[in-house]
Amino acid sequence: MTIGLVLDPTAVRADDITTPGPDAGPLAGKTVGFRLDEIWRAWDWVAEIWAAEFEKAGAQVKFWRSHQGRTGVEGERVAKALEAFLSSIDVAVVGLGNCGSCTGWTIRDALAAADKGLPTTAICTEVFEELGHQLAARGGRSGLRIHILPYPLNEKSRTEVEPVAYNHLAGVVTTMGATLNTKEEAVG
Repeated sequence: MTIGLVLDPTAVRADDITTPGPDAGPLAGKTVGFRLDEIWRAWDWVAEIWAAEFEKAGAQVKFWRSHQGRTGVEGERVAKALEAFLSSIDVAVVGLGNCGSCTGWTIRDALAAADKGLPTTAICTEVFEELGHQLAARGGRSGLRIHILPYPLNEKSRTEVEPVAYNHLAGVVTTMGATLNTKEEAVG
């Protein structure tokens, strides 16, 4: 009888960060950055609605759109643009994990934000929730905050997506560790 050694491919990294990182806290006076992509129009609509609510709470909002060209000269340009974006914000909301490669880039960009010490939340749809968590763990941050939206989402019309955005507003605020005080409440 031959005895073999089976390695567990699901081993946990020794340097894994299991905590979610800093809470976003009150959003008043902070700059919240939304990382968008080229593909998911529904994520644009959700981000617009959440951004408007964050602005009502006194936050400044910035948007940055990622590009699929992430290799060679174009990849270097995108990496520099992402770095500049992350350096200009206080809180990162990164999406949308809604396919395999998009989930990979969403988590990668969220990890870059978290590595800068930013309160960071990645956004995935429910079909890609497990992949998002696996990629975060593989990237050394199993505790990364991930908020889950329903699937399918992008196949819906704007009038169908808008209620989803409003229905998930309280949940994403909780996931972020944030509070939405109005400007007046934050000052008073």
